[in-house]
Amino acid sequence: MTHDVSTIQPGTNHKADIDLSTLTVQSVQEGFAAGRFTAESLARACFEQIETYNAKYNAIIFLNEAALDDAREIDRRRAAGEVLGPLAGVPVVIKDPMDMVGFPTTAGWSQLYSKTGGVDLMPATDAPVVARMRAAGAIMLGKTNVPVLSHSGTHANDSWAGPTLNVVIPDRVPGASSAGTAAAVAAAMAVLGLAEETGGSIQNPASSQDLAGIKPTIGLVPNAGVVPLSGNRDVVGPIARTVRDAALCLDVLAGYSSEDPKTLASVGHQPEGGYTAALSVDSLKGKRIGLYGAGWRTQPLSEEAAQLYERAKRELEAAGAILVDDPFAGSDFAALREPTLPLPNFDARGLESIPYDVHQYLQRLGPDAALKTFDDFAKATASQNAFGPGGVLNFMHTLPEFVAALANPTAPPDISGFIALKASYLRIFNAVMDGQQIDALAFPQMRCELPPLHGKETIQETTVGEINIAGLPGVTVPAGYYASGSPFGIIFVGRQWDEAALIAMAYAYEQATQHRKAPALTSV
Repeated sequence: MTHDVSTIQPGTNHKADIDLSTLTVQSVQEGFAAGRFTAESLARACFEQIETYNAKYNAIIFLNEAALDDAREIDRRRAAGEVLGPLAGVPVVIKDPMDMVGFPTTAGWSQLYSKTGGVDLMPATDAPVVARMRAAGAIMLGKTNVPVLSHSGTHANDSWAGPTLNVVIPDRVPGASSAGTAAAVAAAMAVLGLAEETGGSIQNPASSQDLAGIKPTIGLVPNAGVVPLSGNRDVVGPIARTVRDAALCLDVLAGYSSEDPKTLASVGHQPEGGYTAALSVDSLKGKRIGLYGAGWRTQPLSEEAAQLYERAKRELEAAGAILVDDPFAGSDFAALREPTLPLPNFDARGLESIPYDVHQYLQRLGPDAALKTFDDFAKATASQNAFGPGGVLNFMHTLPEFVAALANPTAPPDISGFIALKASYLRIFNAVMDGQQIDALAFPQMRCELPPLHGKETIQETTVGEINIAGLPGVTVPAGYYASGSPFGIIFVGRQWDEAALIAMAYAYEQATQHRKAPALTSV
């Protein structure tokens, strides 16, 4: 089932009859119902789009040759009048670190791919999130590019497959580590994409490429079967071209899984009728919205970001929102942030457990896996030791408890420092939200425009670290463009399990403003 992106022959002229750039889950389902296209012809059209544009943007690294068979089966079942899943026939892409049977899980690293001299990690079973997409009838077109071990929230330049480009503005960073997923969705190669965040890798690529993304509350979506950076921070979520589509995908992903016991906490927190049930253009009316300020983080916005944010504030007010200036002022919230040396802008606390988390991930791969333990992993990748001098995760050595965790990767690690920090974040956050009766925060997702693709600058976000450590949800939505053409997005942040309310507010903003424009694609 594993094929690189040059081997599937999709046929010809299918996409001439389908405007892939405007497709949504709803319009796909309407197209099937009206007989305008079939699941197979739509999948072929997407493969043609991939064939045309992927060489330029490098979003997808493996194609799924079984996708056309899966699409034909959906068509057969539909013709037979069978009950189908909520995403039946909808084309999707999967982020590479998520286990998908028949494909190596490479995590963007040459050491974990046989064709680049490494070892293949071939999972015996799908990750729960992949299994849920399969059960929902989604047509999984392939897997998307990531940086080595998903270490970057800015770019995928060091992937064995080469850099992913930003579809909206190719000379700027694409947002990572889910850059490939965002690029595939932005370039209309797929309708939906699965992303995963430890430190910004849903919100950054979504905002970088002018898309909607949902970073869920920790524990809402299972992340078993996904190469980990932190079992305490990692969370899987959707990236889509519209808020409604992202919400429909979250319906499929969310909920308890016995493979991930922390998802037990999600029981009772999913809305009856799903995450689209409360969508309304009036969802911002009367809502008290907290604004970005020094009480949250002592990093000012750039002049142009501040101007764009002023416009967004006016748009929020026009939609009926009540704005609350810097609600975290005087709360000591900003003092909790502590970038991890030598990283200038990333607070990595909570990643101390990675040796144990990787060990647990490898144990799940199955009895025939090439690597079964963290020690196996360390030996197989010793020539490019990720934790050694010059390694992409060398900064971990400055984190409390990491050295002890590395010395004994099979033992549950001491993460008491992280737990205390998380408690402090939640205590202050909830006190401010309750005390000032804030319904949600609405911040610029980045405090300045995107840096150059191959420079050393990183994305300057406003919520990475804070919401990752606290485990809070966030929903990104397009909000315009800088003069350069770099996308400007805002992120709605709320209390744990507040996804439905945040999605509804983001939807109301999206519908009121309609900022997103389909990017101009080029194949050269």
